[in-house]
Amino acid sequence: AGRGVRVGALPAAAEGEAVAAARLAHATAPPLPEPSCRHLRVFALDPSLAARLETLGLNETTLEIPWERVEPGPVGASLEVVDIDPASGAAYAPVDLDDPALIAAHGLAPSEADPRFHQQMVYAVAMRTIGAFERALGRPVLWAPHVDRDAGGRLREHFVAQLRIYPHALRAANAYYSPERKALLFGYFHARAGAGAEHVPDGIVFTCLSHDVIAHETAHALLDGVHRRFREPTNPDVLAFHEAFADIVALFQHFGIAAALEAEIARTRGDLGRENLLGALARQFGRAVGGHGALRDFIGETIERDGETVWVPRPPRPTDYAASRQPHARGAVLVAAVFDAFRQIYHRRAEVLVRLASGGSGVLPEGALPEVLVRALAEEAAKAARHVLGMCIRALDYCPPVDITFGEYLRALVTADRDMAPADPLGYRTALVSAFRARGIQPEGVGLVAAESLLWEPPELQPTSLADTLRALARAAGPGTDRRRLWERSRRQARLLKRWLDAPDRLRDEERALFGLRREPGPLAVAGRAGRLQPIEVHAVRHALRVGPDGETRRDLVVEATQSWVPDDAPQLRLRGGCTLLIDSGTAELRYCIRKAVAHPRRTAEQIAFAAEAAAHAAEDPYGLDRPGREPFAVLHAHGPGE
Repeated sequence: AGRGVRVGALPAAAEGEAVAAARLAHATAPPLPEPSCRHLRVFALDPSLAARLETLGLNETTLEIPWERVEPGPVGASLEVVDIDPASGAAYAPVDLDDPALIAAHGLAPSEADPRFHQQMVYAVAMRTIGAFERALGRPVLWAPHVDRDAGGRLREHFVAQLRIYPHALRAANAYYSPERKALLFGYFHARAGAGAEHVPDGIVFTCLSHDVIAHETAHALLDGVHRRFREPTNPDVLAFHEAFADIVALFQHFGIAAALEAEIARTRGDLGRENLLGALARQFGRAVGGHGALRDFIGETIERDGETVWVPRPPRPTDYAASRQPHARGAVLVAAVFDAFRQIYHRRAEVLVRLASGGSGVLPEGALPEVLVRALAEEAAKAARHVLGMCIRALDYCPPVDITFGEYLRALVTADRDMAPADPLGYRTALVSAFRARGIQPEGVGLVAAESLLWEPPELQPTSLADTLRALARAAGPGTDRRRLWERSRRQARLLKRWLDAPDRLRDEERALFGLRREPGPLAVAGRAGRLQPIEVHAVRHALRVGPDGETRRDLVVEATQSWVPDDAPQLRLRGGCTLLIDSGTAELRYCIRKAVAHPRRTAEQIAFAAEAAAHAAEDPYGLDRPGREPFAVLHAHGPGE
């Protein structure tokens, strides 16, 4: 039957007429397929580019994001923009991106004064960031669930369909992801006096108009959906990793903005080690709060020299990692390492082009670079940036579920990339290892420095008593885009696996030890302290379908299981261990078991000592973030998003 015509309950003659009418309607007005993508205009970086003639042409760009039908807000399948301004007592009219006029015009024109454009911008950039995650992880993203307790005190998890975004949530120099509300809250504030030529004196700065800030906060929410325990500060690297990872995502989004990339390639003559817009974050915000430049610059710094403010490159030092303990300072070391590796890879990719353009000398002649060379160099930079960003996101599935360290993340980066691209002719993995080592980041227990020596090792045994369960989980693997159904399937499979892990007569002790878990909960002394072991938790069973650079696919199950130990004299502490399992969906074999054993004496003692240190400095140190009524990322970002 055609659209709007129902047949089958009519007399034969009438039914024939209805079918004929339906066919005629279909022939004269056939249904059209929906577009595959939507185009929306946004500020390329932030509104400050429009304040200078030399960057005016870079002020605006158009993003291509996946198509979906949206309600006014915009409200889509993954995001819900709610524009209520509590400080002003205002609720702004929602933008309707499905209005034909806006579809034809690629959305509203960028405007600092129109709240509807603010709504459009946060939706577009957040959707673009979600797309980068889904391509790298090989599955639809899921937000962290809402968690509460039932009448019996048992924890319950509830599916979160949409991340809420509040473009004008607070009147403050802040923006943050709220794990409690499952929302992004953006602030606005008056620029400080002397903030620079980009700002009208006492003018208003909207954090929701910064491409970097939006991508950074969205990345926090996406990371929380993958690893909910990464916001528990159990060592100096954990919160630093959250901040660094969000910065990495925001930073490499720059290289997908063709006009800005080509302009900076031309201005720096292809040398991305010089001061440029691409290697820094939140330029407008940094100047508005009284700084000389961007909120964070990962290749250099602004200093005073001979009475002048100058930019100088920041060379790596082997002491960078150990000397930094505050989350943003330590996180900046990780971002600088990743960006430095990217620059090495880009310059290696660009070397052939430079030699061709210079007649083999490798030294480009003075003057402006030819336009064709600029485009070619920009294309090489964009390719390298896409690869590095994909590596950084994909590595999340290869990290332990708790107590992450930078060294473990490096091992995850190397292993995940080797799985998808066994050959590494351009040396991506070598560049990463070199850049990490130059800043003093070294995985624990690994004495060698070659990339191959950092790979996670296959498990020492296959859990044969779990073979039937793993095969059952693997058989259930399959594609799907309905996020609620995927979440429900993950919950069912997690319960199935938990039953096997809990069964003392089914899982052998050596298999449970392989997973970093222990037997039934109860009293257990660790590191000379009495405490209680808690039940095993299986947080997720995720199905990933990844496509490598040569077109080959890999199907994996990614499972996270954790267990907690609580000391009797400090019941507010929950010291966790557990594992991330990567299981081949085709063979049901365990490929990797990335574990951190629960109740490990040395690690438990280190975590208790770190918690005591954080509590002693809670007034000025954001590590004490589990105090009641405190939002972890609101505290971290109290002096500016990502600061």
